[in-house]
Amino acid sequence: MPCTLGSGTPGRLSGAPPRGTSLDGVTAAFERGTDGPKVIVVGVDGSDSSLRAAAYASGLARRQNALLAVVYVQPLVSAGAALGAPIADTTGEIAEDLAEEIRAAAERVRDIWTVRWEFHTLRGDAYGGLVAAADSLKADAVVVGASESAGHRIVGSVAVRLVKAGRWPVTVVP
Repeated sequence: MPCTLGSGTPGRLSGAPPRGTSLDGVTAAFERGTDGPKVIVVGVDGSDSSLRAAAYASGLARRQNALLAVVYVQPLVSAGAALGAPIADTTGEIAEDLAEEIRAAAERVRDIWTVRWEFHTLRGDAYGGLVAAADSLKADAVVVGASESAGHRIVGSVAVRLVKAGRWPVTVVP
């Protein structure tokens, strides 16, 4: 039976079941609060697309009054470490730079609007790190930038792998 706006109860679609009742007729508890995400995880790595994803996620978090969890996954590069390159120091510096960039951006718009945010950094592969962060933070949504690497057409991008996991709504920002 199609639901149309009609002369039924104000604020309800005619033909829709009463509040607290699912479409199969089972009564469910009414959920208070708002729909939408309360914790949004955004993956950043310093690339242009990840910074656009952070900007998008920030706007979404502001509008939803959600917590924005900015996550940087420091890559493990065993080949560079085997050659004696200071990889851990370099990825640590990138993490510090990203955190400082985010703090500066939040400070610039502080008088216009406020976004609750926190910065997390983990070590590992990007997909595994984002999954771990989203699970531990009980994320309601994950936002990532589109891959800028040609190699991901063969192996699969982090965004595609997150979507295929099917555990959260995933937004991919170009």
